[in-house]
Amino acid sequence: QVHLVESGGGSVQAGGSLRLSCKASAYTVNNYCMGWYRQVPPKAQETVAAIDTDGRTTYPDSMKGRFTISKDKGANTLYLLMNNLRPEDTAIYYCATDYRPSGCTWKSVENFAYRGQGTQVYVSS
Repeated sequence: QVHLVESGGGSVQAGGSLRLSCKASAYTVNNYCMGWYRQVPPKAQETVAAIDTDGRTTYPDSMKGRFTISKDKGANTLYLLMNNLRPEDTAIYYCATDYRPSGCTWKSVENFAYRGQGTQVYVSS
């Protein structure tokens, strides 16, 4: 059973940074397509980034420049570094994964089968 646990959320002032972590178990991060998305209920989820098995990263245009996705095989952990945060980045951030030997891009994140419980990020102005 794939299991994902996010951490690292919290409160930060605008302009600050946070690094989110997603610890994976029951599989190896290097073998799966992984990504981050965020949601402010009841709005629709918004994909932030994806990383494929070879470490290639993709982002929606709106997320390029301030967000960086990465993974650590040894720690079996996915990361999201968020810089220059804005109040509109306030959301619950989720990591997600699925087995995708091809076609792993940010556009595929919304259909991933496995998700974590989320971590809250609050950015104050």
